[in-house]
Amino acid sequence: MRHILVLTATSSVGLMALFLVDLADLYFLSLLGEVEVAAAIGYAGSILFFTVSVGIGLSIAASALVARALGERIISKARRFTTHSLLFAASISLLIAIVVWIFVPELLELLGAEGHTHKLAASYLRIIIPAMPILAMGICASAILRALGDAKRSMYVTLAGGITNAVLDPLFIFTFGLGVDGAAWASVIARFSVFGVGLYGLIKHHRALSKPKPHAFTNDALVISRIAFPAILTNIATPIGNAYVTYAIAAFGDSAVAGWAIIGRIIPFAFAGIFSLSGAIGPVIGQNLGARLYQRVKQSLGNALLFTAVYTLIAWILLAALSSQIVTLFDMSGEAANLIELFCFWLSPFFVFFGAMYVTNAAFNNLGRAHYSTIFNWGRATLGTIPFVYLGGLYFGPIGTIGGNMTGALFFGVASVIVCYRLIRRIELQDQAADVPSLPQTIRRIPLWPFSTPRG
Repeated sequence: MRHILVLTATSSVGLMALFLVDLADLYFLSLLGEVEVAAAIGYAGSILFFTVSVGIGLSIAASALVARALGERIISKARRFTTHSLLFAASISLLIAIVVWIFVPELLELLGAEGHTHKLAASYLRIIIPAMPILAMGICASAILRALGDAKRSMYVTLAGGITNAVLDPLFIFTFGLGVDGAAWASVIARFSVFGVGLYGLIKHHRALSKPKPHAFTNDALVISRIAFPAILTNIATPIGNAYVTYAIAAFGDSAVAGWAIIGRIIPFAFAGIFSLSGAIGPVIGQNLGARLYQRVKQSLGNALLFTAVYTLIAWILLAALSSQIVTLFDMSGEAANLIELFCFWLSPFFVFFGAMYVTNAAFNNLGRAHYSTIFNWGRATLGTIPFVYLGGLYFGPIGTIGGNMTGALFFGVASVIVCYRLIRRIELQDQAADVPSLPQTIRRIPLWPFSTPRG
């Protein structure tokens, strides 16, 4: 548990800074006094969530391949994959950015944006979307630094983006009088700072880049794509489910969408520890699995789920206590205020089931069953979202829409935990049946590098 807490805490610092600035971004815009502004950010956020998820999927492939090459002690291969992963991320994200940029108005219409709100959201996205390749390379650089064992500089990457955005937001929004467009330009510059700090760490401190080779890039792109595309497919399930919730709640007006937009910013900040845990627990499970220490695999999973439950309880208490202040802070009223208070008081504890899915997804990836993650993510985003959100909205209005979204996660969260434990047991029995000799006890007691300092 101590090991899990240390890894999670290190990762949380950068994430919380990034999510706090995202929350501050919406706060500054709320000071403009237009509910359409908050609603516009809500619509735009659903589309940006998709683009960021693509970047995260690409970073999973980059991290896995670089880490594997380092494990093989082939430094030239690690440098090659670092370089080609960044180029691959830039290429794929550029193609997606072009398509999204062209169809921004249509995508916003699909989500239900209309009138002035649609105009504000479209302007915001048209500024930010071209910087998608920069952000994707920055996310990959951060993941590669983590694969290199440099958690500190990986944290600096996200901190750089957060600090840049926090400084420039009020300057661009109020001093320059750019409003929503100012927030967009601040985010664009922040994305360049993310990439710049990540690239500096890779080049200056690790000399991790090599000269690109066209023929080698073609071969590596195939290897990268085998990991990246399934990871992207898994990651985009969540923003697609989120987009449906936005579409459903749009029927109840801009005030409801504004409330949902603020809830969408509260969630990642309040539950940053759980998001960080999902990235930290994977290597712990993977290393114990490699050592065939199945009891420790189950113990790691159990500790992660316990952490999720305790963290959610603490977050729930704080959100409930601060619900009125949150409504006042963002100057919300009417339907928006009702939704925020409902979430803080009654729906936030349901996030424990989302957390359980994040933990089991990481476990499935390291247990060699990545397709399980895809199945559960898409199941939650479709069967666990659409009917619950639709019926909730039909009978209880916007409150039922958000309540249905949170309730649907319950079934898939519980099911994913059951399947994960059964999978561990099945792998253990298969190993025993194969009669594979276990590691000597003297080796089994030594903590595995790179999560501890090797001796000798």
